Amino acid sequence: MHGKLPEVKLRKLNLEDAEDRYRWCLDKEVTRYLNAPDTYPPFTMEETKSWIQKCIDKSNGYEQKAILTGEGQHIGWVDLKNIDTFNQQAELGITIGERTFWGKGYGMAALMAMLHWGFQELNLHKIWLRVDIDNQRAITSYKRTGFVEEGILREDRKRGDGFVDRLRMSILGSEFLKL
Repeated sequence: MHGKLPEVKLRKLNLEDAEDRYRWCLDKEVTRYLNAPDTYPPFTMEETKSWIQKCIDKSNGYEQKAILTGEGQHIGWVDLKNIDTFNQQAELGITIGERTFWGKGYGMAALMAMLHWGFQELNLHKIWLRVDIDNQRAITSYKRTGFVEEGILREDRKRGDGFVDRLRMSILGSEFLKL
């Protein structure tokens, strides 16, 4: 599947995370594939703090965690949302906001940690995601992590003046255990 991954830690969010999160939202390369308003900046500092507070309070349906390097540097976030306890499934989202950490395995390491948490702690059966059809780097990474393509969601996300298709991918708990 992959070589040795760098060490990452997932931790609960805190309001201090808003500083990094806001700085990342100013980088159009970071926000390019995010579900974010088509404004610049997409979020104000107040909106960023409010969002993080809702995650902390668990009032928005997101189980979101900060991604830290082994040395403790905050580099992004990962979450499970649309949690369906009856069907034991949830949607995954991940962003590495610190671009200097792109392409070095940190996203994959955080993804594996979140999958482990979702399957072990939340007792999920399936974790799925939606990825813009032109986000080839992410699609390749998800495949390496064991995700399989389920189908194309046509014009599923508004981006700029139009809509883009998204690929739906998933991994089952039984498939994750084999990794």
